[in-house]
Amino acid sequence: MFIMEEKKLILVVDDMVTDLVSERAILEKQFNVRICKSVGTALKMLETLNIDLILLDIEMPGMSGFEFLHTIKKFRKYWSIPIVIVSSHNSEEVFSYALKQGADDCVSKPINSEELLGKIQKVLMQRRGD
Repeated sequence: MFIMEEKKLILVVDDMVTDLVSERAILEKQFNVRICKSVGTALKMLETLNIDLILLDIEMPGMSGFEFLHTIKKFRKYWSIPIVIVSSHNSEEVFSYALKQGADDCVSKPINSEELLGKIQKVLMQRRGD
């Protein structure tokens, strides 16, 4: 008997609607996708959904992506959720800082769909092996 693996659920957090739309279009063929424009909404979604990975923009109104990252890493129940940072600040310093703060990987904007999907698959496989 063949059992299909259920699609992983990715939460995309970005305040730019155009980025949310394009990221969802890239991801939805392979993953279940939920999008939100604020970290407040993202925190509520974390409480109610079984999120497999978070795609997180750094520049967000109210609370930055880094502040969101610090907030969820305080809770043991969220430690295992991998986080991929997406940012137009694609300098080595920013990405190095993101990794030191607990992100699993980083992707530059504008997004290259193959790069994004490759990094997500890599991170999910690494987590599966942990």
